[in-house]
Amino acid sequence: MAEHGSNGTPLVRGAIEQEGQLPTVENTIIIGSGPSGWTAGLYTARANLNPLLITGNDFGGQVSITYEVENYPGFPEGLSGPELVDRMKVQAEKFGLRVEYDHVTEIVVDRHPFLVRTANGQEYAAKSLILCTGASPRYLNVPGEKELTGKGVSYCATCDGFFFRGKDVIVVGGGDSAVEEGLFLTKFASRVRIVHRRDQLRASKILQTRAFANDKLDFVWNKVVTAIHHGEDGKVSGVSIEDTVTGEKGELKTDGVFIFVGHVPNNALYHGKFDLDEDGHLIADTRMRTNIPGIFAAGEIMDKVFKQVATSVGQGCAAAMQAEKFLAELDSEGYEGVQHDPRRWPKPGQQPLELAAHGPEVRGWE
Repeated sequence: MAEHGSNGTPLVRGAIEQEGQLPTVENTIIIGSGPSGWTAGLYTARANLNPLLITGNDFGGQVSITYEVENYPGFPEGLSGPELVDRMKVQAEKFGLRVEYDHVTEIVVDRHPFLVRTANGQEYAAKSLILCTGASPRYLNVPGEKELTGKGVSYCATCDGFFFRGKDVIVVGGGDSAVEEGLFLTKFASRVRIVHRRDQLRASKILQTRAFANDKLDFVWNKVVTAIHHGEDGKVSGVSIEDTVTGEKGELKTDGVFIFVGHVPNNALYHGKFDLDEDGHLIADTRMRTNIPGIFAAGEIMDKVFKQVATSVGQGCAAAMQAEKFLAELDSEGYEGVQHDPRRWPKPGQQPLELAAHGPEVRGWE
């Protein structure tokens, strides 16, 4: 007879079996504590899946460093990023989401149930996973940047541009994101200067044409920001710059610094296991399915286009609904044959011949 844990789910023999400990099989584990993760937790909890969310080191994701969020529906007065994260957490926990303040160090995907190992030495087994590890802005790593984040330093013009109405701001970067965000900021700021380390932009030609035609946009060529300064009010007052050609140093007064030198997907767990795009984002289809059946992705780990709280919430909702559907279909078919490598399970519209002889088809991927 199969062994069962306290919540009624079967126990699976994992890598720590040698020590006499057997992890309980979770229905679903959510990795990451940004908006997509909390939303996935809310929806799976309301579906009575008794989900577990493992927060990771960056609690709350990028929105947690946003000074104020005014573009999330339902909060006309706005609220801070940390407050929004806390409300999402409280709501999900109200319906039964369990939260572990831990950091995932490894996931094992060549067996089912999947295994999740953490920095605290825990090992979990799960029938499904929802990956919400997000992305991190690429920092300048200059003095004052960390201390003034949320006090004039921002990584999201859409989130914070409104607070710089009538102000002078600079944008650091020269790619599509920097130019797009710079153009967006001209709707609010009285002056926008794009500081770029080269003498020409890397952005697409159509964006360059729009930027050069905008009277509120100026360009500071061949310069890098070497420090960010604050005034007596504790907010950004200016930056130090250095010429990349001559080495000459100088200062620029400004009320805000928007940094757009790229984002780095938090994908350390996924190399060699999942399909990633050229930038390192997880590849997922419109139903949030990765290349491994039973594992879903949501938020900025798979979204490099929109990157908004609202879109991450929608993706977390979709991933949770798909996980629920996957589990229902998996349970209805029984477990014969599913111990085979899940990477060989049926993909959309396919049923590998080598699995047909080992057990029933896992349906729902057409």
